[in-house]
Amino acid sequence: MQPVMIVTGGSQGIGAAIARLAGARGYAVALTYQTSRDRAEAVAADIVAGGGRAIAVQAEMADEASILALFRRVDSEFGPVTVLVNNAGTPGPAGKIDSITAAVLDEVMAVNVRAPFLLIREAVARMATDRGGAGGAIVNISSRAAELGGANEWIQYAASKGALDSLTIGAAKELGPRGIRVNAVSPGLIQTELHARSGLPDRLERLLPAVPMGRVGSAEEVAQAVLWLASGEASYISGAIVPISGAR
Repeated sequence: MQPVMIVTGGSQGIGAAIARLAGARGYAVALTYQTSRDRAEAVAADIVAGGGRAIAVQAEMADEASILALFRRVDSEFGPVTVLVNNAGTPGPAGKIDSITAAVLDEVMAVNVRAPFLLIREAVARMATDRGGAGGAIVNISSRAAELGGANEWIQYAASKGALDSLTIGAAKELGPRGIRVNAVSPGLIQTELHARSGLPDRLERLLPAVPMGRVGSAEEVAQAVLWLASGEASYISGAIVPISGAR
């Protein structure tokens, strides 16, 4: 059977790179988007043009009903998911801790923490060997901010990614006996539109001196690591959080 991958937030940046590489490697890909329909459909069209299968699904990560509808759509189109990539996330506005509002915290935690919990729950219902599944793999997209702390910029984002790291470790231990591997990648400074969209267009240039390798990474480099963790080549790896940060 063709393996099936769900990539949340797959319309641009790291998510789009993961979706395209997965399609090229033989996965049927369901990529989600919130508002960027044209971009998401363009990614899906690229996969189909290359001979693959892909669908773009509108899904609100802060809404449980939307997540449930996503899995129903994937079940109908492709069959049960075999790899889940929790990529969708939001940093919230940049600022210091004394400027954070409850509304910002609610949104960041809903998208970056609650949604992965719910997505994993639904994936387990389809993957777990004790529930009739064939096993599977989950890869969470964390951030080096989880260890660096996000001070003076995105402390709420860093805290949410710290929670995602804890979820990765706990889920790997709980789901290992049930045939599911759970890992995370932890990107550092990656060339995407996130920084400009968040009002920090000079962020990569400003922080580059802190990167020992002397350059920023690409979305494609993150995608390569994600596809490896999802593959049989990483069959004895679970509970890992892999930094992709040029030693930063």
